[in-house]
Amino acid sequence: MKLARDTWLIFQRQTLLLIRNPVWLFVGIFQPVMYLLLFAPLLKPALAPLGATSDAEVYRVFVPGLLVLMAIFGGLFQGFGLIAELRAGIIERSRVTPVSRIALLLGRSLRDVVALLVQALLITGLALPFGLRVHLGDLLLAYLMLALIALMTSALSYGVALVVRSEDALAPLMNTIGQPLLLLSGILLPLSFAPVWLQRVADWNPFAWAVDGVRALFAGDLGNDAVWQGLLITGGLAVLAVVWAARAFARTVR
Repeated sequence: MKLARDTWLIFQRQTLLLIRNPVWLFVGIFQPVMYLLLFAPLLKPALAPLGATSDAEVYRVFVPGLLVLMAIFGGLFQGFGLIAELRAGIIERSRVTPVSRIALLLGRSLRDVVALLVQALLITGLALPFGLRVHLGDLLLAYLMLALIALMTSALSYGVALVVRSEDALAPLMNTIGQPLLLLSGILLPLSFAPVWLQRVADWNPFAWAVDGVRALFAGDLGNDAVWQGLLITGGLAVLAVVWAARAFARTVR
């Protein structure tokens, strides 16, 4: 009960800070909107071999990948805010409070999840005029997978930030992690276009499974194995990331 209350208090504070300075929410959505409006229309000829002959089919392939991209990079770079709080002494002052150390992580990560879902709603809404259609139940399940990805990546970013404690170290590290994950997940183009050896390498990328799962949901294929596989993999990794980052918070704030 105390953990839930403390998490809610941290979540409220972090959300209030985001509302007071919403520029980061719009900065985070600007690039995906540009991809949606300026890149997706170029995909119809490229996706024709897969049977995507209409705008609706093209956006049904592209939008899920774009949403996973937002969940990955939106979470991986949340650690910069935590480093600023470390430098300002905010985390240090938490030592004298009775707040749960795990709640310090969960409250921040849940704020990141909510921000991601708001951005995902905006992107999905912008894609509707282009013919995108998805059943509400499938959409909610896809958002659940996105929330798990955002929870995992933000927790990982916070844990790494507590270790490196420097923006100069965090930025190249997150880029080094994020770039191969992006290229091997089939976010912009399905991996069915890739040579066999690249597909086999991508099988070890958990986000490739997530992209396949979200695409299956947007296509209305709830019974596709990629759906439960994606949920299982992202859910398990999210738990591991939260446990590791929570221990990092506990060691920092004693």
